[in-house]
Amino acid sequence: MTSRPTMADVARHAGVSLKTVSRVVNQEPHVSAPVQQRVQAAISALGFRRNEAASRLARRATMLTLGLIMENISNEFYSRLAKAVEAAAAEHEALVVFGSYEERPERERMLVESMYARGVDSLIIVPSAADHGWIGEHGGLTAVFVDRVPPGLEQADVVLLDDVRGGRIATEHLLARGHRRIGLISDDEAFSSVHDRACGYRAALREAGVPVDESLVVREVFDPWRAGQEVTRLLSLADPPTAFFATNNRAAIGILQALRERPERPAYVGFDDFALADVFNPGVTVVRYDVTRLGRSAVDLLLDRSDTPRRVEVPVELVARGSGELPPP
Repeated sequence: MTSRPTMADVARHAGVSLKTVSRVVNQEPHVSAPVQQRVQAAISALGFRRNEAASRLARRATMLTLGLIMENISNEFYSRLAKAVEAAAAEHEALVVFGSYEERPERERMLVESMYARGVDSLIIVPSAADHGWIGEHGGLTAVFVDRVPPGLEQADVVLLDDVRGGRIATEHLLARGHRRIGLISDDEAFSSVHDRACGYRAALREAGVPVDESLVVREVFDPWRAGQEVTRLLSLADPPTAFFATNNRAAIGILQALRERPERPAYVGFDDFALADVFNPGVTVVRYDVTRLGRSAVDLLLDRSDTPRRVEVPVELVARGSGELPPP
């Protein structure tokens, strides 16, 4: 594994002193435009990335600490995200502190303000569905939002999944197997991610000439048990769905729980991969994405300050394992 380029490497490449590189990197005055251009060209050529932690120490600031605020770290998606953020932060010699708010907006705000009061002013947040305009009251706070667009903040750095495409490809996959009555098991559509996955589901049905039957749409399901109850209810209808699209891993697990004691074999596709998804018979077909890329992108945006709001979209893919390939009865 090659070592990361240092400012000394940049100085040698540009033919300038180490102090000059430091001035350019830290945006200090008294460096001519031609020299700045040479240094920036060397930075680009070598792929140099500023060590934010070392920079803070040089300014006699404290060790860089990042905050990560999520819904619930016990959920596999959030624990994997936390691991990805911690690994990316370690490359900058930064620490990460965690907090879970369990979909309670008042606790989310308490966590943000408590971390900020303790000097943790760089935060990665998976936002709740509540208005986030209050974050603007903290002028020294830098935040990057992951997985969801924060309501009430028009100017924000966000790292999102391609949720619309995820909902579309999951539904198209089921349609291609002959399914026309496809149930949707979803979370709160006030979350941008859930809303966009549902939009992809509806768009795929419309484009296939299949009417969207809202009686097959379940909203605001937050735990597997509730999802299982709703699946059981839908399968008991006079004209039940023959397939399901679950907009998160909890809903997919709820489908699995509901089907344990039932004779029906509906097809289903989940959004989010999860442990043991390929162990079941059939394996669970899922919309998958690179969680490491999600976490790394958030850390990179957080440490690469900008006055312009930025949006990073992480691609998704469908992984067929059997459950999404079952035909209609």
